[in-house]
Amino acid sequence: MTRMKRFDGYMHGVNLGGWLSQCDHTKERYDTFISADDIKVIKGWGLDHIRVPVDYNLVEDEAGNYQEDGFGYIQKAIDWAGENGLNMVLDLHKTYGFSFDSGEQESGFFENESYQERFYKLWEEFSRRFGKYSDRLCFEILNEVTDKEYCEKWNAISGECIRRIRAIVPDIKILIGGYYNNSIEALKDLALPADENIVYNFHCYEPLIFTHQGGYWVPGMDTSFRMPFEATYGEYDKYTLENLDRFSEMMTGYDPNAVIGVEYFENLISEAVRVADERNVAMYCGEYGVINLATAEDTLKWYNCICSCFDKYGIGRAAWSYKEMDFGLIDDHMKSVLGEIVKTI
Repeated sequence: MTRMKRFDGYMHGVNLGGWLSQCDHTKERYDTFISADDIKVIKGWGLDHIRVPVDYNLVEDEAGNYQEDGFGYIQKAIDWAGENGLNMVLDLHKTYGFSFDSGEQESGFFENESYQERFYKLWEEFSRRFGKYSDRLCFEILNEVTDKEYCEKWNAISGECIRRIRAIVPDIKILIGGYYNNSIEALKDLALPADENIVYNFHCYEPLIFTHQGGYWVPGMDTSFRMPFEATYGEYDKYTLENLDRFSEMMTGYDPNAVIGVEYFENLISEAVRVADERNVAMYCGEYGVINLATAEDTLKWYNCICSCFDKYGIGRAAWSYKEMDFGLIDDHMKSVLGEIVKTI
């Protein structure tokens, strides 16, 4: 069995989605959504890190001037993590001119060099302020590049960003993901690792028809649609065709009458594992999770399945998400299985 390079210190984590990103960007939100007590809870789960998504709006105004208070919240997250012996991923979830979410009305990043320069300068600022924590902090330079057509440009932009970070912080771990929203498929098309401290990052919400069942934001989805995890591959195909306008991955190569199992996830990541092993680079799943419209019992079955695969190959990960955001682990919906889920994530 392939034994890849491990991302030690970042094997079992959870996202703090909705705190400093994908939110209304008010002081009240920043001050109340996550507290020091939440970080203690996460430590109590036995996890080793948190992933903290941040939007540029936290630290920049529209003109690109830095907002000192915003950097203060990042510092607070780093301090809370440190006090609890947790490592941290600082994830730039949205940059000026680009967001994975088309509803954010951000555009132009991949075409506009001034937007790219603003992105580089922000990472230089992060490096100057937070690079001293490189023993327990790593940088994820951009969340979920969308279109495959951005692949070549993104390899060039990410390469320049790494070069600029390295001029300030030579040793910090840097996470890079690819097109189709950090898809597993994209890993093979990422640039070769610039140095030994690069980590290949992917997200996994497969099968999408299960993890996003009834999701109001999913194109083509019937919001009343529900399904169990343990359906047949044939049923997965049928439900996918009926409810997904895009990202409709079909279950090719499986017996349509067989019930989904761990072999699905093994096959899903097999090529990425091969690529990572070949390039001697660690793999990390920065997001994975199930919408709160699935039953808690089915959610646990999905987590058990995917996490056994992650464990087999030594893949670090961070579940999405700690609270709310339609995927919250501590929400009332998950109370009956939370104790079991935190043993797997």
